[in-house]
Order: sequence, then C-alpha cells, then structure tokens
Amino acid sequence: MTATIGMIPSHLPPRLAITLWDFSWYTRAGAGEPFADLDYAFDEAVARGYNAVRICAAPLYLFGGLDLPEHLRISGLGPTPVGGYYGEGTRWYDVPGGFSLALRQRLFDLFTSARRHGCVVILSSWEYQQSPSFSSTDDWWQKIDGIPWQSRLDALATATKRMLHALAEQGFAEQIAFVELHNEVDFSRVPSTDKAIDRAVENVSAEFPAIPVSVSYGKPPHLDMESVPDSLQVAQFHIYAYGVLDALQSEIDLRSTGTDGFPNAALRAIQADGAPTYGAYGRPEAWRLDATVITDQMLYGYDTIDPDRWDLWLYEHYALFRESMHREIESRIVAVAAWARKHAVPLVFGEGWVGYTPLRGSFEEGPVGKELAERGVRIGLEQGAWGSVLTSNAAPHHPLWDDIRWQRRLNKEITDAE
Repeated sequence: MTATIGMIPSHLPPRLAITLWDFSWYTRAGAGEPFADLDYAFDEAVARGYNAVRICAAPLYLFGGLDLPEHLRISGLGPTPVGGYYGEGTRWYDVPGGFSLALRQRLFDLFTSARRHGCVVILSSWEYQQSPSFSSTDDWWQKIDGIPWQSRLDALATATKRMLHALAEQGFAEQIAFVELHNEVDFSRVPSTDKAIDRAVENVSAEFPAIPVSVSYGKPPHLDMESVPDSLQVAQFHIYAYGVLDALQSEIDLRSTGTDGFPNAALRAIQADGAPTYGAYGRPEAWRLDATVITDQMLYGYDTIDPDRWDLWLYEHYALFRESMHREIESRIVAVAAWARKHAVPLVFGEGWVGYTPLRGSFEEGPVGKELAERGVRIGLEQGAWGSVLTSNAAPHHPLWDDIRWQRRLNKEITDAE
C-alpha cells in the first residue's frame, strides 16, 4: 500500500476513517434524534471503525463577534401547508427542529466525547452554504450575509482563530485533525480566488502553525489543478461521479427554480401516489432558501418522489454511465493526488462518491453505490490518501448507518493501510 502523502503530525492517526457529521450534530440533536446523545453517537462510530468526524463548527456563530444568542434554536425549514415539514424526504434537510441548545458548550462536549473515544475532529463551516437556514430566526443568516463578499474568508479566519484558542484552553488542541475554513468554497457564498484563500489560510496558520489549515472543494478543477491555491496545507477534495444521478436530476429539472410548467411529466411519473401539487406544497420562507444552495424545486421533488420508482430509474439507466462514473472517480483521484504530492501535503476525501440522493432512495446504499464507494476508497489509498469517508451517506443521520458490517470492513481497509 502506498505511504501517505505529506507529513502527518505524530499525535494524529496515521489514517483517518471519516464519518461526515456536518451540521447535523447540532441540527438533529432533538430528543430521539441521531445526535441527541453525543457519547452514544461516538460509541456507534467507533463500533463501525471510524476514528474521525468532520463537522460544521459554526465558527461565525460562536466566535464571529456577531452578538448571537448563546442558545441556538433549531426549527428546520418549517412546516408545509399539506402537513409534515419541508425537507423531510431529503438528506441533511430532514430537520424537524423544535429544540434549542447551547452551541458553544455542545462543541466542547463533542470534543470531550471524541477524546474519550479516541477520535479526532475535522473542523469546517457550512455557514455560507446551509447551516443558518435551520435556525428559528434569520438573525444568523442576516448577520453573516451582511459581511462584504470579499471579506468573508477573512471573517472566517478571525473566528476560526478564536475558536482554536478556546479549544486549546479546554485542552482539546490535539484532537483537531485539521481546519478547513469553509466547506466547498467553489459552491458556497465565499470568495474562492487564490488571493482570498491564501490570505485567510496564512492568517490562521501564522498563529497556529501546528494545525494544518485548508479549504475544501466540491468539484476540484481536476483538469486545471494549477488553479488551486498553493497555500492549502491539506488537499481536501470531494469526488462525486454524478453520472446517472445527474441525468435523472436534469430530466426532472430539480436543480432549477422558477421553471415554467414544473413539475414536468418525467417527475410526475416517479412521484408517490397522492403527492401534493407544487402549488399546494408551497415553499419555505424566502430567507431560508437564500441561506442554502438547495432549490424549492429540489425540496418538492425529493419530498414527493416514490423512492422505489426513483431507484428503478437509476438502475435501468446505470449501464449507460457505469464506465464513465468509474473512470471519473479514478481520474479525479489521480489528479488531486498528483497535486497533493507536488505540494507535499496530506490528501483527504471528506465527501464522495455518487452525489445528493433522496433520503429514502437506496441507490448509493445498494450494490452499485457500494461498488463505486469501494473503488474510490481503494484508489485513494493506493494514491496515498491520509483519510476518506466511506461515502457522504455513512453517518448517523442516514439509513446506511445501519449497515454495520460493510462499514467495519471498509474502514478496516483504511485504518490497516499503514
């Protein structure tokens, strides 16, 4: 097996088996929800072979000097006029809400539990992509949206430094695997220029030289990796091969908003019997959609599809895309690994491998999705990756979490690779 690229700090695991807890560790923390008990969530993670969690640490909310309440009230995207709540058929947006939590103390509690379980934490932010949309008020979103575009990474850097000081004061410095200033800078409302990223990374690194600092990319520019800023101290890239999924999403027009004639006949053909009309379903408050990268058409589509019809469409058309999806995963991993090798920095895959599927769809959890995931993980290890998710859907808030045996087996390949 290929040795890891770059220098790994000696106090950190030689390989990271990562489970993606994103913002769900605080948005799905109500009674009976997957993260209600952090110790239990870590118990389950360790039992499945994980040794690292990747989270939205909400640095701007907690340490951005924005005068936000100590207790964050989670409401989700709100109730629909036809019953239920917006996003209940999606992944990550299936937030019923109805509770509040002291978010800073919860961050410390997460680190306490991580240390107790021998896990490390990857610190990120989804604040300019999703997180504020689940709050009961728009205060969080309005305050960070008020930060001038060109200054947003600088504000994240300042907040991150304050967060790292607070964690160090609590004795948690050695539980931090690395910091990424924001998730998917290419798909978020932050500047992604070399100058902005370099300045923010160097700002944090100058004060915390022992903690690697980076950003992540949702679609790495694998055909032009020279465009990636040289300052990144971890090559944290997301490798998705949408392929057949992209074909279906395009056919039923889920990524758009305001399309005349939506929903079209193709979407209606895979909706559940008795699904509400688009007009009856309505849409969340405008500010919630402003605070996310998801569209009202996608929410409606995912909340109303029949998962069996959805999966059947993907399986019926997959043969047309199988070769290209496997090739995309391999070629993109090789490209980003070459960049990491050239810059002598660790390589991490914090998300992958198919894409954004409905909550109750099982395509990625089934044999096709698992084959793609195993290929991605193994090629990553062959290329010298330090860490990887099994898939973005392998976490307590997704149905794949119940497949304990598969997670144990593939995580063992990661952690035994050294």
